[in-house]
Amino acid sequence: MQCSLCRGKAVYEAKYSGTYLCRKHFNDSVERRFKHELRKQVDLKAASIKISVAISGGKDSSVTLYLMNKFLGNRENIELTAFTIDEGIAGYRDSGLESARKLCEKLNVKHQTVSFEEVFGKTMDGIVKMDPETIPCSHCGPMRRKLMNLESLEYKSDYVALGINLDDYAQSILMNVVKGDFERMMRMAPHIKRKEGLVRRIVPLRRIPEKEVILYAVLNGVEFDGGWCPYYERAQRNTFRNIVSDLEEQNPGAGFAIANFLDEVREHITIGNGNTEMKKCTKCGAPTTGDLCSVCTSIGILDSMKDA
Repeated sequence: MQCSLCRGKAVYEAKYSGTYLCRKHFNDSVERRFKHELRKQVDLKAASIKISVAISGGKDSSVTLYLMNKFLGNRENIELTAFTIDEGIAGYRDSGLESARKLCEKLNVKHQTVSFEEVFGKTMDGIVKMDPETIPCSHCGPMRRKLMNLESLEYKSDYVALGINLDDYAQSILMNVVKGDFERMMRMAPHIKRKEGLVRRIVPLRRIPEKEVILYAVLNGVEFDGGWCPYYERAQRNTFRNIVSDLEEQNPGAGFAIANFLDEVREHITIGNGNTEMKKCTKCGAPTTGDLCSVCTSIGILDSMKDA
C-alpha cells in the first residue's frame, strides 16, 4: 500500500481516519498528537518546570520518556528526571528495571528506583501469598500511585508523566462508568489544577493507540521490556480491554470518542476536576478523600491477616 500523503511505502493503516501512512508521516502523526497533549497539559512557558517520568521499562512509559526527552530535553526551563517502581514481583520486574536504566542512560536522564519493600515493608509476591483471594491489582494500584506521588515530591516535580495510551485511557473511563464512580472518573489525569501534597499527573500518550505506541517504538529504536505481569490474568481491566478492542474493531475511532466524551463532560462539570475536597490520611498524612488513604487501609487489612 502507498502512503495517503506522499505515495511512499505505507507502514501503517490508520483505520479511524481511513489513511495509510509511510514511516515519516506515521512518526509525524504520533509526535503531533503527543506535542498537542503536552501543550494542553503542561505550562511550557513557565520559568522553571520539573517533570518526573514514571518508567516501568515497558513500551508506553519508554516511548513517553523518549518523546519527552526529544521535545523537552534541550529546553533550559525544563528539567526531566525518571524513576522506576519495583513492586517486588520475581521473574518480572528485573527485566523492566534493566530496560528503564538503559534507556535513561542512553538519553542522559537522571533515574532512580524505589521499591514497595523499602517503603511499605512488603513485596507484591508476599502480599499475594498473604491475601490470595483479593485481586492483586487492588493492592498494587494504590501502592504504585502513592509511590509515584512520593517520588515526584522528593524530586520537587511540578508534574509526573505516566505512560498511558489511548486504549488504557478508554478502558479506565469505561471501568469508572460501569462502577458508577463518576467522581473517580472526573479525577482521572491529566490534572490541570495543583493540589497540596499531590503532584499533577500528565498523560501525553492518551491520544495514541497502543498498537501505534508499539510501532513507533520499533521504528525509532526505542527498546522496551515486553514482559507481562504474572498477575495480569486476574486483573478486572482485562474485561474492559476486550470491550474497547471489540468496539474499535467494529467502529474505528471508538477509543478517541470515549476519550473525547470525558473531555466534553469536564468542560461542563467541575466536580472532581480539581475541586474535590481533600483531607489528610490520619495515619500517614497523604492526601485522601476519606479518613484513611487506600494504601494505609490496604496495609491495615494485610497486617491483620498476618497477626490472625
